[in-house]
Amino acid sequence: MATLSQWVEGARPRTLPAAVSPVIIGTGSAYALGHGNPGYGLLALLVALLLQVGVNYANDYSDGIRGTDQQRVGPVRLVGQHLADPGNVKIAAFSAFFFAALAGLTLVALSESWWLLVVGGAAILAAWYYTGGSRPYGYSGFGEVFVFVFFGLVAVLGTVWTQAHALDLASWAGAVGVGLIACSLLVANNLRDIPGDSETGKRTMAVRLGDARTRLLYVVLLVLAFAAVIVAGIAHPTAWIGLLAAALAVPLVRRVRSGAQGRDLVEVLVGTGRLQLVYGVLLGLGLWLATR
Repeated sequence: MATLSQWVEGARPRTLPAAVSPVIIGTGSAYALGHGNPGYGLLALLVALLLQVGVNYANDYSDGIRGTDQQRVGPVRLVGQHLADPGNVKIAAFSAFFFAALAGLTLVALSESWWLLVVGGAAILAAWYYTGGSRPYGYSGFGEVFVFVFFGLVAVLGTVWTQAHALDLASWAGAVGVGLIACSLLVANNLRDIPGDSETGKRTMAVRLGDARTRLLYVVLLVLAFAAVIVAGIAHPTAWIGLLAAALAVPLVRRVRSGAQGRDLVEVLVGTGRLQLVYGVLLGLGLWLATR
């Protein structure tokens, strides 16, 4: 029987910056457009956090019952390490999705953005079928696409739209930038797991590219993420504050390029999560300052 602390760790709190950062950027962008709404921003944050937790429990469940999580390095695997009943982990995943849907419905109703119901439904389906179902797309190398679309484009642009009912160059640039960092987080995770995934037939993008090209991909994603900040600054120069987060990216790039493996890459994961949060806060702040 898993303890409360193991359930909390199973939710993978270190991945939560992937949910927080897009909402901060989106809300900052809405303020830059002159229509920021902190209440709607908090609702969007709740939706994002619940979806992230749901994805994490869903992955734990699906990977665990397939036996692909038993030899992993990193956080607790509730099912893979036989700490919790698989059915209970599945219930936890769907409970998170249910409450995310409720919060999302509330946000959609208040903002009168009814078309976002379709987007929200697609996000939940994509979250489950990432590793769930008979043909999980995360096992075929398309996980980064899901992360970029839903934890980048959808999370940022949806947040902006519910508050401002408009988008601009900075909105799109922020969505692309934070989506790329979210992808780099997954790339680092899958780089660490290449040996185990190769043995279990999990064909992630990292497995398909191989070790060297995956390391290069990580670097390219971060470089492009900061290029997106420069683009956002064309619309609102104060957004260039986000470039200060590059100081956190440099040691991560060095570690990845140096050939870090296994547990050493866990530190890269932690650092990338920290980078994503700081990137989101600084870029969001820069966009908010555009109104001052």
